[in-house]
Amino acid sequence: MTLPLNCKHVLALAQAHQSELELLGVKALELFGSVARDEARHHSDVDFLVDFAIEPTLFDVFRVQHYLEDLLGCDVDIGTRAALKAHLREPVTKDAVRVF
Repeated sequence: MTLPLNCKHVLALAQAHQSELELLGVKALELFGSVARDEARHHSDVDFLVDFAIEPTLFDVFRVQHYLEDLLGCDVDIGTRAALKAHLREPVTKDAVRVF
């Protein structure tokens, strides 16, 4: 059984792949949720807020999501600040840890 991912490990992996993520249109990346708080369990996914250099298509969003899933070897959820519902904005941004 593999251990759950922790914040430090996810940050290191994502930062090591910054150039590739930028080529996919990512301008900024933040980690939030249970992994950012080091409260992840074996079944936890990894949550990211993504800022794109230009308005992304749905294909662009899925391409980044799948890239991160392949990189981390687990399920990944991504979202943008603009897509955050008002009641989620504060809890999400409170936990957020800047990747790049």
